[in-house]
Amino acid sequence: MTQKHIKNIPQQFYVGLMLLGFLLVPTFAHGASQQVAAWVPWWTEEAGAKSALKNINSLDIIYPFVYEVNLDGTLKNRVDFDDKHWRALFKKAERGRVAIIPTIAWFDGVAIHAVLSNDTARAAHVKAIVKMVKKYDFNGVNIDYEAKKSETKDHYSSFLKELSKALGSKDLTCTIEARTPPDSRWREVPKVIEYANDYKAMNRYCDWVEIMAYDQQRADLKLNDERRGVPYMPVADNEWVEKVIKLALKDIAADKIMLGVATYGRAWDITVAPDWYRDYKRVASLNHPRILELSKKYGAVIGRTEGGEAVLSYFPEDSVWKIFNQLPTPKGTPNGYEAAAKALLVATVAKVEIPVRFVTWSDAKAVEDKLELVKKYNLRGAAIFKVDGEEDPDIWKLF
Repeated sequence: MTQKHIKNIPQQFYVGLMLLGFLLVPTFAHGASQQVAAWVPWWTEEAGAKSALKNINSLDIIYPFVYEVNLDGTLKNRVDFDDKHWRALFKKAERGRVAIIPTIAWFDGVAIHAVLSNDTARAAHVKAIVKMVKKYDFNGVNIDYEAKKSETKDHYSSFLKELSKALGSKDLTCTIEARTPPDSRWREVPKVIEYANDYKAMNRYCDWVEIMAYDQQRADLKLNDERRGVPYMPVADNEWVEKVIKLALKDIAADKIMLGVATYGRAWDITVAPDWYRDYKRVASLNHPRILELSKKYGAVIGRTEGGEAVLSYFPEDSVWKIFNQLPTPKGTPNGYEAAAKALLVATVAKVEIPVRFVTWSDAKAVEDKLELVKKYNLRGAAIFKVDGEEDPDIWKLF
């Protein structure tokens, strides 16, 4: 086509092409709006790397959850990046422009304080991190330092400031705790609340943060009261997560918040006393495939909590109380709570205490609800913990 012919094409044609191009772009396109990140843990590194590789087109960021910190502030890598599953993942990520940002996890509050409160030790720690990032040409680093003391707060902020400067153009991301609003956390709100993280400082020095909006359990006293009547020990109730987001937004910009979303569940043994579910004893962390096996083995119906999670209950095979499976389910019992309701009925009538197994977990539907909150508050995106090949496969259909 000659230049003359091009000039003769009506202007409306160009406008039409532009509009068509706009309409063909998905409104929730990967990389176009909210981002999707996933942690790949070292303890299931091969399966996790393979799952991330398989679903690479759904991801913007991969966090290899592999680094830990020695007492002196030096780094320890729990994996070998020369292994073929890591090499394959990194190669595909580079081609797809998926960022690789390793996580450094540290859970020793005493050691963290000792290193970060010492100017020389802190500088050496920063240098070690930058050296690691440059060695592998990572896109940045994700800092996940937990169990810190409140007295470490300002030292931690100084560390982030110095690390951000030392990283230059590389990204610094910071994993932080999910804060329950004080009036939901305490019956009587303390006059002074000592936090270990300065949210405002993290908003200043971190390129973005990942809020660990999971492992809620009994942290929200208001929701504990509202959900009374059935067992309640959530991984992440939707209402609680929304409270966490709204509180964080007071100090952290929406475009800097990645909402941490779980893919696992917890099993609890509940001591059922007359008229109430009294005590919860943690049994195990469980993944989606294993929970489906338990559901099939015990004929336990899968239901959904008011907070949006999948749930089931049963009497384990070694329980002397499994004979109560033969009892009719009390009228009005929600799906998933059958065994728990039977235990409560017998405990109340016979004035005895009965244990029952209770499982609650984050499946694809629960994850979908969290993604709706990401959209509602226009957050940066969602960070999935964890990808290990045992997450609900339907999760990947959401992206």
